[in-house]
Amino acid sequence: MHARKTARDAYFPDRFDDVFFAARGDVRFKDGGDARRFADRVNVRDERTGEGALRPAELAAMALVHEIFHAVIKLHRQRHGEAFAKLEGLLASQLGAGARETRVRFLETFPTPAIYRGDDTPQMLLAREGRAAEEEATEELILLWLTNQNPAYDSVRPIVTDADLGESYRAFVGEATRFFAGQPPFGPRGESLIDLLLAPSRAAPHSILEQLDYIEKEWGHALGLDQLPIWRRILWGRDFLHEEGKYFQRALQGPGPGAPILDPMRFARQEEEPKRFSADLDWMPRVVLIAKTVFVWLDQLSKKYRRAIERLDQIPDEELDLLASRGFTGLWLIGLFERSRASKKIKQMRGDQDAVASAYSLMRYDIASELGGHAAYEDLKRRAWQRGIRLAADMVPNHVGIDADWVVEHPDWFLQASSPPFPGYRFGGPDLSEDPRVGVFIEEGYWNKTDAAVVFRRHDRHTGQDRFIYHGNDGTSMPWNDTAQLDYTRAEVRHAVIETILHVARMFPIIRFDAAMTLAKRHFSRLWFPLPGTGGAIPSRADYAMTQDEFDRVFPVEFWREVVDTVKARAPDTLLLAEAFWMMEGYFVRTLGMHRVYNSAFMNMLKREENEKYRQTIKNVLDFDPEILKRFVNFMNNPDEETAVAQFGGDDKYFGVAVLMSTMPGLPMFGHGQVEGLHEKYGMEYRRAKWDEHPNEGLVARHEREIFPVLQKRYLFSGVTDFALYDFVAEGGGVDEDVFAYTNAAGGERALVLYNNKFKDTRGRIRASLAARRDDGSTASRHVADALGTSPSQGDWTLFRDVAKGLEYIRPTSEIRGGFYWELGAFKYHVFTEFRGVHATPERPYDKLAAELSGRGVPSIEQALAEVRLRPVHRPLREAVGKGHVDYLLGAWDEKTRDATKEGVNALDERIGHVADGLASMSDAAAPRAKALRELGERYHRVLKMVHANAHGDPEVDGSTSSGEGELLMAWAQLEAVLDLLAGASPQETSRAALVDRWELASPLAEGFGGGSGGEQRAALVLLMATLPTAPVREALLAALVDPKARAFLGVHEAGGVVWLRKEAFEELASALADRDAVDERTSAAMARREVEDAKSVAAREGYKVEWIAKALASVDHGPPTAAPKSADVKPSS
Repeated sequence: MHARKTARDAYFPDRFDDVFFAARGDVRFKDGGDARRFADRVNVRDERTGEGALRPAELAAMALVHEIFHAVIKLHRQRHGEAFAKLEGLLASQLGAGARETRVRFLETFPTPAIYRGDDTPQMLLAREGRAAEEEATEELILLWLTNQNPAYDSVRPIVTDADLGESYRAFVGEATRFFAGQPPFGPRGESLIDLLLAPSRAAPHSILEQLDYIEKEWGHALGLDQLPIWRRILWGRDFLHEEGKYFQRALQGPGPGAPILDPMRFARQEEEPKRFSADLDWMPRVVLIAKTVFVWLDQLSKKYRRAIERLDQIPDEELDLLASRGFTGLWLIGLFERSRASKKIKQMRGDQDAVASAYSLMRYDIASELGGHAAYEDLKRRAWQRGIRLAADMVPNHVGIDADWVVEHPDWFLQASSPPFPGYRFGGPDLSEDPRVGVFIEEGYWNKTDAAVVFRRHDRHTGQDRFIYHGNDGTSMPWNDTAQLDYTRAEVRHAVIETILHVARMFPIIRFDAAMTLAKRHFSRLWFPLPGTGGAIPSRADYAMTQDEFDRVFPVEFWREVVDTVKARAPDTLLLAEAFWMMEGYFVRTLGMHRVYNSAFMNMLKREENEKYRQTIKNVLDFDPEILKRFVNFMNNPDEETAVAQFGGDDKYFGVAVLMSTMPGLPMFGHGQVEGLHEKYGMEYRRAKWDEHPNEGLVARHEREIFPVLQKRYLFSGVTDFALYDFVAEGGGVDEDVFAYTNAAGGERALVLYNNKFKDTRGRIRASLAARRDDGSTASRHVADALGTSPSQGDWTLFRDVAKGLEYIRPTSEIRGGFYWELGAFKYHVFTEFRGVHATPERPYDKLAAELSGRGVPSIEQALAEVRLRPVHRPLREAVGKGHVDYLLGAWDEKTRDATKEGVNALDERIGHVADGLASMSDAAAPRAKALRELGERYHRVLKMVHANAHGDPEVDGSTSSGEGELLMAWAQLEAVLDLLAGASPQETSRAALVDRWELASPLAEGFGGGSGGEQRAALVLLMATLPTAPVREALLAALVDPKARAFLGVHEAGGVVWLRKEAFEELASALADRDAVDERTSAAMARREVEDAKSVAAREGYKVEWIAKALASVDHGPPTAAPKSADVKPSS
């Protein structure tokens, strides 16, 4: 490309342009910096801005196309040696002096540097160099015409226009084009030279980038350009255009990538990724990690515990206890190390006065003094480890803070330029350094929010030298403006970082490497030293392109492999966890040897319900190497992402995905505030939360019920040796890709997980697992029944428990052998464990229970089985007690006989008969039915008379009782009859208390009394009436004070070193025992009342202290013990 003299006068009056022009006058840029400076001059003078600005990369591409055309013409000369000589003869014969006039006019309008400076003239040049100068001028005239035919050059038309060269110029070009049209074909499609050079602009008239692509594809191999030095310039030009497109897109449209478009993970052939896993130590598979942004967490703890908590050693033991009880074994504290002061200044000067520095812009790897320093860290580490919790910390290997120690002391360690890569950069803002040796300045666009520069300025105050050091950058969004990017092509940098990693490893058994994928060789090259033709990730770095051989010489081995091998040798008890994306997950653990690697597909695909993609990812892992699955870190949010509740909600979908996270092989990682359902995303510079949020107690409680019990079983889910994935085949026959179904096992314990990640109902079966690769290269599958260890020999029925829901199920073993069937509602899930086979017998009728449950789950299969087995006893007992029975029997009262009517007696016979019939169906033992009926009837009669006497008065009846007390007495009478029957059917039981436990009689009694705590309390009282010794009351109360169930009823508890009981419960028990004895006529009603009053007096006198009451009741005269307490010691009942 040529520039007119008038353009050079306008844009470069200071002769600044000499660096841009080759000897023959065409524009030539040695790198992107030249193109940017040239474009900047044009844009400033012409006041071009925004989309109208001249883009440096397009300008460079225009100049490059001109260079390529020269190279093509050179090839033409080599193949058709005399063509241009013949053309010169033709031009001389056809145009005469007009040909020379055209060349002179061209050299005057588009001068060489020497002519522009006045050191030469067109006439002198043509006379001095003769035919060579003529042919060279002819070539340039043809290329000038081609430039002006190309619409892609419209943005530089004032610089390159040929409009005023006159008729002789047009005649000159016309003769040349006709000449080449008549020459032998030259192009790969048989074109003439001129048609060949016009082809790119005809193929893509408005895009210089597409013209370069055309040249690369159509001419590279066909013309042999890919074998010439110009080829690397072509690749550079394309890279420059790509990276500038990224830069301008940010400038015009704003920063930030959209949601990632994810495909299922795929893996390279095994020879490309050799198998070099790092072995886990025994504790590593059981790690469950929870993240805490440290400053925010400390502030939240201060509010929770209502005291200042500002240092690590002030974190309460109670909080560590809570984390441990929930199943967390790793605590990742974000932001522990000394942070960049410059980062803090940037945040505060941009308006956030409460900000601290970014947690990922570091001065050095020492525990921050603001957090209590190393001593506070050691205190927290010790207390956490006492609870089985290991601390985890970040290591940020690719960059440091812009004012970090290394920036001051080792400036050569950073990627840098000697001048700003973009001429528009200005660094006139505040000095962010507090070190007198250097000044640190970020580009002004960060302050006014108009640009996101890729470098900052480091000024050496001693030498005056300026370095323009690149900010950290992963090429996906804007540079991190408070960071300085380390140069890993320098061996001393790699060594220094590895030593720093070892320093961190001596403190923390778990290290998370931030953005680790940026230091893999392929990506460090791609970002910072791109292969020619592959650049464009970071603006201006195309200028630093290296071939693979060049890059390998300065960066010979994978940095992370060096790290892994060094840590294994010098800090082996360290779990290395890599944050790595970009489809490098398998490579990082299988080949580079990291223990764990981030699995962002888990979060993104399940959030979007791209279930088929995620299932395919798992299948691809299993087909390539199942061990990779064990190495994934699965998470529902990352500090860079929105919170888990914001992404997944707080209902079934959230908990379903949380179940997957907790039960898939690998390492589950919970985010800060995830359990509590907090919505705020905490910036890395936050000192405290900005939203006034409180834990969602319902969400926390559901975690307690459904997630934490699963986390306690991580040993069962973390491995891959027995992991198997299944297709859930719906009733229609197709695979339901929305259902995740897998089994796992450990130490003889087995589990099956089901989850439907879609708002729909589904039903189907799982049978054979999908094939998984073995170590020998073969694949294997297993049937779900084998995976769960179910077989007819183990039992006709299979029992299992849902850990997440707390329910147990029973299924025919034969049904599981035919395929495990289940029905799943929208976003429903199950975690089945404790599989065991059983056989049905008359004593254990599992078949009857299964028929009754019909697939439903129950809190306890054994309890449900007991209910089925004991129903003949429980049902009549439950129906015979409680409110209404006294009133019913009083309704059948005969005033003349002062007794129950015949109908009432028959009702009593019928009730006890049901119990006797039930026992007969359960056991061959004869039940003493007649005796039980007789005694029950006698007791009912006496209770009814006492209740009637209480209501109406009857001097002939010894004692009276209320209707409510009568209900208790009748329940006791019924229970006594049942116990008599059970004793006959169970002669091996020697105590009534043992019969109560064996036949589980508390449950029907409580239900009969209405259930709930009230029903349970009344049932407990009735049971004590039946199991405590009979008259006198004093003896029964003494037994109650040592009987565990009686003590529970009495509310026995310790406070202040003294054991107390509840006044009301003691008095209620004493009265009930007295009424019992009166009904059985073991004592008179009057004597029973006196015993109750005596017992109440003793308890009151002894201050309701169990020890003193026992001593008093045991004394013959009921007098006080020798060291009776004073009345002031009496504690009120609670």
